[in-house]
Amino acid sequence: MAPTDTHRTVEATVRRVPRYGVLMGIGVVVGIIAAAILTWSGSFEQSQALDVVYPPGQVFGFLLLWTVPIGLALGGVVGIIMERVARRHDRVVKVDRETVVETD
Repeated sequence: MAPTDTHRTVEATVRRVPRYGVLMGIGVVVGIIAAAILTWSGSFEQSQALDVVYPPGQVFGFLLLWTVPIGLALGGVVGIIMERVARRHDRVVKVDRETVVETD
């Protein structure tokens, strides 16, 4: 038997959406870089109040606990803002839809 097909034209919305994972990953990398810069710019002299000297690795780890989540959140916020801006440029297009069904 010959295949039967149905053909109709429908409307579809074409929209560009940012990739949230990529933007949040960039935010994490920016957070790591910020922690490295803050660690590098700090002084590692003995504290007068506690008589403790924190090693640079420990300071870097502590700063990562703050800068990475902040970078992650900022990457997500940038993604939301980009989606809102891109939503203004949505287009409605006409699409030909075909369904082919073969019967034996």
